Amino acid sequence: MRELLETLADWQAAGISPGRAVVVRTFGSAPRSEGAVLLAAPDGRLAGSVSGGCVEGAAYEEIERARTTGRSRVIRYGISDEQAWDVGLACGGTIDVLVEPSIDAALVEAAQAPEQGAGGRALVTPLPPDAPPAAFGSHEPGSGAHPAPVLTVTDDGRLDGSLGDPALDAALVVAALDALERGRSRTIELGGRSLFVEAFPVRPRLVVVGAVEVARSLVRLASELGYDTVVVDGRAAFATPERFPDVGRLVVGWPDEVADEIGLGPRDAVAVLTHDVKFDEPAIVEALRRGCRYVGAVGSRKTQADRRERLRAAGVDEAALIRLRGPIGLDLGGREPSETALAIMAEVVATRFGGSGAPMRDLARAAEAAG
Repeated sequence: MRELLETLADWQAAGISPGRAVVVRTFGSAPRSEGAVLLAAPDGRLAGSVSGGCVEGAAYEEIERARTTGRSRVIRYGISDEQAWDVGLACGGTIDVLVEPSIDAALVEAAQAPEQGAGGRALVTPLPPDAPPAAFGSHEPGSGAHPAPVLTVTDDGRLDGSLGDPALDAALVVAALDALERGRSRTIELGGRSLFVEAFPVRPRLVVVGAVEVARSLVRLASELGYDTVVVDGRAAFATPERFPDVGRLVVGWPDEVADEIGLGPRDAVAVLTHDVKFDEPAIVEALRRGCRYVGAVGSRKTQADRRERLRAAGVDEAALIRLRGPIGLDLGGREPSETALAIMAEVVATRFGGSGAPMRDLARAAEAAG
């Protein structure tokens, strides 16, 4: 939804009030994930997508129907539909799509909040009571107005609204915070109700220490993946806008000394690329101390072993050292700067979402430290 805010604003400024369709559940090899949005204007204009082209025409018709009735519906599209090749998914997946006659102001506010410095938010929409079940089965559309107004959970755990039960509210906050952490919208079941949790997190951030050649490729790749980026280097000749046209922020200074300035914290991934003890080790210590979600550093296995000994001598405990990834990046076999950047970014993403590779390395290091 966030990528459609500018289009939505333009339409609304022109007096156009669009409806929307949003993917709330997926089964199998669905073409778009939960949270994918299609906006439809009364004059037939479309923006966004819920399926990459398979069911957009049918979704538009459902939005028009919802606009006429004023009621929201959940439609299930899949390969086993009778009209599979007309309005189904040729890829073999199945999606549940919530169709809404208009755009809730709370949705726009939640989507805008992270970019306005107000923190991440999750919008919680109770699905119509006769929506298709979560278990794969019925393909009949559900219909009916929302049984309750939307709720909002902020990334500091505040819930605006209530499900009417403190225990359910607490469970909802936990689920919404998890969705914000992962940056993934999803439908949950609570108290016999289906709730669509639409996540609008603060953009993840990659802090690169060392304005080296690998950093240039890494910044470009991270930007394409939706990460905010910061490059820190004490050498002004290297940290220049000409070398890093895609970076969000360039900072000239010692990494540990600028940590407060850039607000280094648990949501950040830190890649230390300097190959210089006086730069990289203070940066590693500070990133580990502040609980950054990913901390990786370049260097051979021998360099890593020597570094760990120095970090131990500096007072870094084993629990923190286990979180340090070095040699940095997944072993993809490539050695060119762009290939190294890809390996680093792959490990950053794997760490964020619990993918394969990174967790196994942590377990191995934990066992080694214990034994």
